[in-house]
Amino acid sequence: MGQKINPLGFRLGTTQSHHSLWFAQPKNYSEGLQEDQKIRNSIKNYVQKNLRMASGVEGIGRIEIQKSIDLIQVIIYMGFAKLLIESQIREIEKLKRNLQEELQMNLQKEFHWVNRKLNIAIAEIEKPYGNPNILAEFIAKQLKNRVSVHKAMKKVIELTEKEDTKGIQVQIAGRINGKDIARVVWIREGRVPLQTIRAKIDYCSYTVRTIHGVLGIKIWIFIDGE
Repeated sequence: MGQKINPLGFRLGTTQSHHSLWFAQPKNYSEGLQEDQKIRNSIKNYVQKNLRMASGVEGIGRIEIQKSIDLIQVIIYMGFAKLLIESQIREIEKLKRNLQEELQMNLQKEFHWVNRKLNIAIAEIEKPYGNPNILAEFIAKQLKNRVSVHKAMKKVIELTEKEDTKGIQVQIAGRINGKDIARVVWIREGRVPLQTIRAKIDYCSYTVRTIHGVLGIKIWIFIDGE
């Protein structure tokens, strides 16, 4: 019987660190968690609606949230931020300003903020196609355009080979290619030692809605040595 665990949670404190850095009393913990989720969802929805990337994906690798008594610092790690900064500096500033206003308004309503400031910064990911979230977005876009699952998976592996990763595993589950019975297909290139805690594994789980139903995408990337 297989015992499954999230690769990121399994390695916290060794090769991985938290994406949210704050402290709360036990009775306020759930509210802080919901607040983080609301911030992340609002940012992703806003970028999806208002920012058109040349690559066709939003390119958000991860969103880090740091909280103090009177300040919330949000750092958005984007894979294609360099393209934006070179051609659309004003667009980035507008994005930050609008996001800040929208989040501040929504969170004040829901979580009764009084004197807390929100600061948003955008950082660039050096190797965008070595990030599982960006790769999952790429696969989702391919599947929505009715590209076959195997072609999309092979293309992703080609992209990661250029980023000098040590191994990748891609898994897609659901009604693949419109078949009546749901199944799971996966492909692996290189090594992905999931049971070794010292191996730095990046992981993401992503859901995509297609005309045939919902498909689940999981990607594991072996970044660094043991």
